[in-house]
Order: sequence, then structure tokens, then C-alpha cells
Amino acid sequence: MDTESRSREEQCKPQSASDRSSITGHHTAGRPISKLSREATMEGDKASSGCGSLVLLNCFVSMFGNRVRIALKRKGLAYEEKPENLADKSPLLLSSNPVHAKVPVLLVGGKAVCESLVILEFIDEAFSGAGEPLLPAAPCARAHARFWASYIDSKLPQCAARVWKSPKGAAAAVEEGKKDLVAVLKTLEAELGGKPYFAGDALGYVDVALVPFAPWFLTYERFGGFSVAGECPALAAWAERCAAENACVAESLPEPEQVFQFVCGMRKMFGLD
Repeated sequence: MDTESRSREEQCKPQSASDRSSITGHHTAGRPISKLSREATMEGDKASSGCGSLVLLNCFVSMFGNRVRIALKRKGLAYEEKPENLADKSPLLLSSNPVHAKVPVLLVGGKAVCESLVILEFIDEAFSGAGEPLLPAAPCARAHARFWASYIDSKLPQCAARVWKSPKGAAAAVEEGKKDLVAVLKTLEAELGGKPYFAGDALGYVDVALVPFAPWFLTYERFGGFSVAGECPALAAWAERCAAENACVAESLPEPEQVFQFVCGMRKMFGLD
């Protein structure tokens, strides 16, 4: 099973009624959309008219699904979001993604596009006239961005899961997972370098691929007994910058404490505590 499919199954389980409330492209995570975002959405309505309506099947804490939220908002595209409980998957999800039966799925005029990085590239290509591009124009730069997005998906979710999903008392396993997780974060911080964003001066493909993990940092810290800011100060500052300077990010991500409480509930469900 692919990296994204394994990781999402661990993240999206039963939610509270408030968490399952319907979210649209005009309101997310309890934050009112900005005037600028509303104007962008109006432009997105025009841009998306040729492809039909956009419907996102997502789980509110999924870093994979929230990549798509960010991209849709970045492009100013109007969309409807249908929250999924992956312990009780909807017939729509099962029929839309029969291979993996996982979120995210973007329905475009009723046609399904699956897997988050695939969806990001689809959005960038299908709506190239809306908003700023996610991928750079130069082929080598595009390949470079794809490499780092692939690195994120092949390393980060697995290392992080060993930190927050190890049974209570498995200190050695948590410690080993923490070391590997910190090493991955440091590798990403080195790639960021002194730049504001991974691609330079503006939010891009790699930023969108990575920043949805930021609300999970608190969970990693509490179960792993470390500080992301202490280990990787530049990466922590980057995550804050992404949300502070980009409404599409701030409006798309859950609160860190919300993620932590969700994970605590999952651990009880799995009998890990």
C-alpha cells in the first residue's frame, strides 16, 4: 500500500459533530475568509466554470487532504467540502476511490482525481489561469520540487507515526522514532536554507506539501518529548510564516490542540494507552 494511503488510515477516525460540520471553500476551520480571499474566489468561480463543480472529500486533520484545501484557496477556486469519517466511509468515497478508498478525493464535475500530490498538479494545470502557480515554470525546478514533495511523503509520516502511535511504555520505540523524525525535519530545514519559502520568495508546491504537517508538530512534541522549534528553529519559523503571510494556509489548517485531542482519542480506540 502506498505511503499516503497508510498514513491517512491512521489519521482520520470518528469525529465530533462539530468537526464533521460541512466546510466549504468560503469558510474553514472556524476562521472567516478574508476580503482578498473572497475576491479570489469570485475569480476562481469564473476559472472553474469550464471544469464543473469542485467537491473535496477530506478528513479535517488529514495533512494530505489539507494540501488540497490550501491549493484550492491559493487558486481562489470555489469548492464544496464533504467531511469523511474513515471508520465509516461514505458510499461516495468508496465509489470515487475504489482502489484505495482514502481521502483526499477531488471530484471535478463528478470525475474523481485521487492522491494529494496528483491533485495539486491537476489543480495547477487545469486552473493555470487562476491565482499563482504552485510549481515553477522551469523543468529542472519543477523536478526539484517534485523530488522534495516525494521525500516528504516517503519519510515524514512513517517517522512521525512511530512517535505518536507507539504503545504506552514503548519508550525505546518512541525514542528511535523521534531521532528519525528530527533527522527528516533537519534535512528539510537544510533544503529551506535561508529562504522565506522552499521555492524562494513565495509559497509554492513544496510548501503546500509540507505545511499541513505543522499542526501535528505539537502532537509529535508531546509524545516524543522534544521541541520542533528547539531542534529546527528555521523550519518552525517557516511554518509560522506560511500561516501569517498566506490566508490560504491560515484558513485551511486545524488548531494544533485540536489535532492532539483527536490523536488522544485515536490512541484510546487503538488500545495504545
